[in-house]
Amino acid sequence: MTKQELRKVYLEKRMALSEAEYQQLNYRLCENFFTHIDLSFKKVIHTFLPLVEKREPDTWLIVDRIRREFPHIRISIPRVDTETDQLENFYFEGLHQLKKNNWGILEPQQGIPTPPEKIDIVLVPLLAFDKQGNRVGYGKGYYDKFLATCNPSCAFVGISLFSPVDRIEDIHSNDFLLSSTITPFEVYNF
Repeated sequence: MTKQELRKVYLEKRMALSEAEYQQLNYRLCENFFTHIDLSFKKVIHTFLPLVEKREPDTWLIVDRIRREFPHIRISIPRVDTETDQLENFYFEGLHQLKKNNWGILEPQQGIPTPPEKIDIVLVPLLAFDKQGNRVGYGKGYYDKFLATCNPSCAFVGISLFSPVDRIEDIHSNDFLLSSTITPFEVYNF
């Protein structure tokens, strides 16, 4: 399927989840993350903040647990700069720092910028992914531009509530491959 077709299918799959299914999938995804990702020597993890109304994976479960169990790790969160069409990244200080943008996504209003080269892991949002590590996002290209600025040793970890498709048909040369993807049921390494 094409990216556009996958966007439609996977947005519908997300919205069809009951509240109980959604909560259970998020719980399992969080457990898989901490079982399979070694955080021992990580210093900075970048994560998207979920649009729960659209049934995005609830990264708050991961953020809260990192803050409790790995206090040496700093969390970085994005904000869209609408003038440059780029992501700006800031260290997460607390809920007081956040405000909803035009899409309803919580973003930092101020804070200390996160240098992309300092980030060890990026939790990458996606709607679907394939068995080769390609992803389908929302189509704006924010994350592909951002990932290009990260350190070559940075791990790009997709976060998905669903298993991969066999192949995404319309991959572009500027699309970044994921290092791995965490799902509630399995971890896929690429």
